[in-house]
Amino acid sequence: MFLLFILFGLAPSIIWLLFYLRKDSHPESNRMIVKIFFYGMLSALAAAFVEIGIFNIFAAIGALQIEKYQFLFFLFYNFIGIAAVEEFLKYFVVRQSVLGNSELDEPTDVMLYMIIAALGFAALENIFILFPRENFFLIDTIAVSALRFIGATFLHALCSGTVGYFLAKSIELKRNGRLLALGLLIASFLHGLYNLSIIEVENNSSFVILTIAIIAGLALFVSHGFRKLKTIKSTCKI
Repeated sequence: MFLLFILFGLAPSIIWLLFYLRKDSHPESNRMIVKIFFYGMLSALAAAFVEIGIFNIFAAIGALQIEKYQFLFFLFYNFIGIAAVEEFLKYFVVRQSVLGNSELDEPTDVMLYMIIAALGFAALENIFILFPRENFFLIDTIAVSALRFIGATFLHALCSGTVGYFLAKSIELKRNGRLLALGLLIASFLHGLYNLSIIEVENNSSFVILTIAIIAGLALFVSHGFRKLKTIKSTCKI
């Protein structure tokens, strides 16, 4: 039974991984793919500790009990404590494990490895969410896994793919840090906005349009990013 939940947790990430690997004209080694995917999973653990820590700090100082600060904390925690933390940690995996590696030989690889790290991150997140609990049936597991396939898992891949595009462009322009910062800022903002829309959709169904718009917009940008980076003839010498 536990194996079944792990399988359904991994499935959305594996499907998207196979989809994006097809975009690579010079396939990466399976060893490198598995390593970055696994490190992405570890980054999800790190994110959980950081997010819990931030929440506990604010709870300890009593900020959550002051009504006028609750909404501000909600925004801060969603956009900074969750979205920005997660986007940075996924980028950190690639920064530490990929940049400078000999297998990074073309601009599109930067986007691809960011997506691989993100799918590893999403895989562990999915497993935590799907893990067996009281009155949680197989049909619920299948439904949640399917929703996360087109929702949260895809969002993680797209946000990291966006960061990957700006990172690749910053490398092309001799490590222009402002481009990387812009990529992280855009990804964190859209990630946080998506999270808010998912929370609010229960109260207002019109937020479904916003969630679809965020996913569709990011998907178009990432697709365009892959095409644009393929036109860069020079290899990524890190």
